[in-house]
Amino acid sequence: MSAPVRSRVWRHGRVEEVDLSQADLDARVRDPDCVVWVDLADPDPATLAHLGHEIGMSSASIEDALAPLERPKVSRHPDGIAFVAYATDLGGPALDGDVTHGRLRMRRISGFVTPTALVTVRPADFPIDGVIERWDSDPELLEHGVGALLYGLLDALVDGHFATIQQLDDAIEGIEDALFDDTPGHTLVRDLYGIRKDLVRLRRVVLPMREVVNALLRHRTTGDIELDAWYDDLYDHVLRAAEWTESLRDMVTTVFETNLSLQDRRLNVVMKQLAGWAAIIAVPTAITGWFGQNVPYLGFGKPIGVWMSVIAIVLSSSALYLIFRRRDWL
Repeated sequence: MSAPVRSRVWRHGRVEEVDLSQADLDARVRDPDCVVWVDLADPDPATLAHLGHEIGMSSASIEDALAPLERPKVSRHPDGIAFVAYATDLGGPALDGDVTHGRLRMRRISGFVTPTALVTVRPADFPIDGVIERWDSDPELLEHGVGALLYGLLDALVDGHFATIQQLDDAIEGIEDALFDDTPGHTLVRDLYGIRKDLVRLRRVVLPMREVVNALLRHRTTGDIELDAWYDDLYDHVLRAAEWTESLRDMVTTVFETNLSLQDRRLNVVMKQLAGWAAIIAVPTAITGWFGQNVPYLGFGKPIGVWMSVIAIVLSSSALYLIFRRRDWL
């Protein structure tokens, strides 16, 4: 097989075997006392089809696992339940080197659930070891069968959603702090646009998780009621993640509108300052124009005329300056 295949077998919550051969794997899948996990990293269609048919995956679920651009969903098949979900993170650099393209990375996790087995299909760079640690940390939960494996996987994905949302929230708060600087700059708008694009893409995978968890809770292949409390808690986390994502989306819209309002305000301040200085500068022009008449007037052709014009300029300009200053135009 060209793709790495990992497998584990639990019996009564304890790990019994790891990385089984195909023959042993087939036997354990048919053993009702065993819980089997089979993991394929970046499998090619032939590998997935071969192993999937051996385990009991239907052709439709195999097609869903390989189809590109699938949304998060759950579908029922004669031999089990197939699902598609996404892991997210915001740790990478901007896509294509352009911050406006966003930094969100999404990894699709496809799965197939039978009464005794969980099959996962994932990209090779997804940190599956963290999910295994979750399983191993609570052997008592694994005594409840495949539903416990599925819960641990989905709980890890939802925790990743929370971490991504928290990073976006922190980034928005940083932009809000810089928003009220005197010169926020063009970089702020570019960063804000990148965050908005990340939120749009994140929303597409976080919101459908409500239907995914709800459908898995309704159509689990085993009816272990003791797992219902865990799935209810998971569903609550999914709702909180969806609500948080929506609130961040509203917050980004508010920041955009606030930025536009602040730009209008700064423009109005500049226009008021220019208008104030233009009025002050117009005073000497008007007075010197008056005293430059070619007809006689009080002080015409005498030194007192010069002093009258200077005094008029100083007094008028000073009065306008004080008036504009008091009204916060200058």
